[in-house]
Amino acid sequence: MTEPRSPLPYDELKRMRRPVRRINDQHQERLTRLEQFAVAITERVGTMGFFLIVLGWTLGWLTWNTLAPRIWRFDPFPAFVLWLFISNMIQIFLMPLIMLGQNLHSRHAEARAEADFEVNTRAEREVEAVLLHLERQNRLVLRILQRLEGQTEAKHAGE
Repeated sequence: MTEPRSPLPYDELKRMRRPVRRINDQHQERLTRLEQFAVAITERVGTMGFFLIVLGWTLGWLTWNTLAPRIWRFDPFPAFVLWLFISNMIQIFLMPLIMLGQNLHSRHAEARAEADFEVNTRAEREVEAVLLHLERQNRLVLRILQRLEGQTEAKHAGE
């Protein structure tokens, strides 16, 4: 029976261990002012509250320009040209910001996944060392038991 490789000693495992990185903090520190602005816009635009504001504004706009007295309507039915222009401008300006924010969130997620992989790899190496150590102890305990049984049998045979 071949002797499996010996486990890494604790001191070696400890020396190999690097401090755990705080990915969220590192990600925040690396963002430029414009990227922070894009993330802030993305986080606020992608909420139900923002959707309800836009929905309410649109319904109010359309209702006012359909039902208000003619002299108070500023974008009368059926044109709603001004509203179409404003809503298109909102979309045109927000779409690149949202995409940029999503790209930044994606970069952050990749960094977190990389850090998780690093931690998992370290843990796997340490678990392997522990398992090798336990196997070695198990073999030693079995040898000790066999010797004790041999001594017990010899003792009983001698009586």
